[in-house]
Amino acid sequence: MSKERILAICVHNGARSQMVEEYLRKYGGELFEVESAGLEPGAINPVVAALLKEEGIDISAKRTRSVFDLKRAGSSFDYVIAVCSPEAYERCPIFPAEKGRLHWPFPDPSAVTGSFEERLAKVRPIRDGIKERVRAFVDRYRETGAVE
Repeated sequence: MSKERILAICVHNGARSQMVEEYLRKYGGELFEVESAGLEPGAINPVVAALLKEEGIDISAKRTRSVFDLKRAGSSFDYVIAVCSPEAYERCPIFPAEKGRLHWPFPDPSAVTGSFEERLAKVRPIRDGIKERVRAFVDRYRETGAVE
């Protein structure tokens, strides 16, 4: 059985889509091939890198990717999961999906302010929400063979 191909997207590919990609790989790697990309790729958010490191996931050496580069390369995906905030959803990258597009709105960690420790504390619930959403997605897929 071939794996479902999933693309996680957000505006910068520096935080939310990276978390979705890594958690899908961690909890459903035997089921899914997963990538992430953004409309305006930036840099990996150091707060997100630190929070994922707490869970044994190291993205410190990863680079962000452009959704347009994937399109030019002819990449195709069964499902596309957009994790843009409701406010940014209209700007969120559009990428075709053969089976379906999902919108999981999460606040943008790059908008969080304060010291590094304060930002860790404020972004941790975003990380935990994404992890919970991914785990529920994977569990549902295992039970039914379908997505939301």
